[in-house]
Amino acid sequence: MSENVYIIGAGIHPFGRTEGRSGREQGVFAVREAMKDAGLEWTDIECAYGGSAAAGSADIMVNELGLTSLPFTNVANGCATGGSALVSAQMAIASGMYDLALAVGFDKHPRGAFNAKPSDYGLPEWYGQTGMMLTTQFFALKIQRYMQLHGISRETLGRVAEKAFRNGAITPHAWRRSEIDLETIMNAPMINDPLTKYMFCAPAEGGVALILASKEKAKELGALSNNGSVKIAKVAVKTRPPDSFEVFQAGVSIKEGGKPTVLASQAAFEGAGIGPEDIDVAQLQDTESGAEIMHMAENGFCKDGEQEEWLANGWSERGGKLPINTDGGCIACGEPVGASGLRQVYENVEQLRGRAGERQVVKSDGDLPKTGYSHVYGAPGLSAVAILER
Repeated sequence: MSENVYIIGAGIHPFGRTEGRSGREQGVFAVREAMKDAGLEWTDIECAYGGSAAAGSADIMVNELGLTSLPFTNVANGCATGGSALVSAQMAIASGMYDLALAVGFDKHPRGAFNAKPSDYGLPEWYGQTGMMLTTQFFALKIQRYMQLHGISRETLGRVAEKAFRNGAITPHAWRRSEIDLETIMNAPMINDPLTKYMFCAPAEGGVALILASKEKAKELGALSNNGSVKIAKVAVKTRPPDSFEVFQAGVSIKEGGKPTVLASQAAFEGAGIGPEDIDVAQLQDTESGAEIMHMAENGFCKDGEQEEWLANGWSERGGKLPINTDGGCIACGEPVGASGLRQVYENVEQLRGRAGERQVVKSDGDLPKTGYSHVYGAPGLSAVAILER
């Protein structure tokens, strides 16, 4: 099995709200943008993997893209749908069966909070009656617990959101394109203590597509020169281990268990042969401000409690020692579930290729980032990590 798999094309449909265009049509737009980027036609694509949570089956896209009889597999894995589509496409290439593959994700959620049903996650009805199926409540309680254990302040939560809106303001594909100052964020209406409305992301719309190629095909297409491609160093997906504390879980174990993000991160770093200190730019799941804070530690970039110092010193800003969520993350872009994980990878592709415009990260030596890290987390406790190399 070959480990040499490259992303040679990347396309995105702007996130937010697009009246008159279905989620699937936004996915089709992203695919066409990715093909244009790679210099390919739909007839060149040999297999495809994609999905959405609320906008229908991905394989129906062939009606608009063309009936070429390619194998198109629908993927459904919660917030890790996009990451799982990427893993599937990567494995298809690495196996030697195909030379060109598509990973695509899209969605179009109705306004308001996500409305999951307890029975869909193997939970009793009483769990929903307590209000815990409303994810804003769960994540608020989880970050409350973390703040008390590790000394995180509410101001640090606010700084995460302030950074997100500052980055989103200069990102063409972001939904929220205006900066919001820390005072406004802190004094905004409380949704679930300690999180105000500007500390949460919102269900949204959008689409992302990535075209993957074997090294031989990428070389044939001339994609290995002039920053035309990035290598997938490793992709890892992990589900929750015993005694973990995850969304849509009916209780907390008295034992300290493992975490799916920690497991996925460790597997990705081991497979790529590098460590957290080698990453130049990172995109971390930020369903709300607390998620980014917890995931900084779970992905190995700092220890629990050190986030206070990181945010106070601007170390996760675009000009800091590890820029995090350079396009504004979920907080500024919104979260169309099927597309969100692939948006993170798309952002890293743009950063490594030097095409990120105003938000471009430049290292202290004046060079472009050489490594990009993306992490997605979702219900009912699964995580996907992708490491890219230029």
